[in-house]
Amino acid sequence: MQSRESNKMVDIVDRKTRSRMMSKIKGKNTKPEVAVRQYLHRKGYRFRLHRKDLPGNPDIVLPSRMIAIFVHGCFWHRHRGCKKTTTPSTNRAFWERKFKDNVNRDERNTQALQKLGWAVMVIWECEVNDQGLETIAAKVESIPQKMKMSSTKRT
Repeated sequence: MQSRESNKMVDIVDRKTRSRMMSKIKGKNTKPEVAVRQYLHRKGYRFRLHRKDLPGNPDIVLPSRMIAIFVHGCFWHRHRGCKKTTTPSTNRAFWERKFKDNVNRDERNTQALQKLGWAVMVIWECEVNDQGLETIAAKVESIPQKMKMSSTKRT
């Protein structure tokens, strides 16, 4: 287990530059998300993207299997034990609150989706490599196909 001290990130740029850099980080269509989508498509899965009518707007939704997939960045969503899960040393209270809120929101969204009958998968940024993608397909296959609920039918 890592100590709290080894998980620090020393900032090498000034505050204004860091703010500008962080504001450019995308929330949708990230490289890991696109890689997962391309892989699932090659495997024959058809899906919808960023469904706003579902809690948390899952990145990828397999409606026929009732699976909601979130592709999480390890830094922002706090992947335990991952080397990318660092905490900036400046403005530490802000970052700790920000990360805690992200994790709590993720948990609420997962529970809300499960309550609606959806299976939820979280794919971490660091898992998106050739070996990880094969594991992802196996996870999708291992989730039993569910019958769509009548409330989700379109008229």
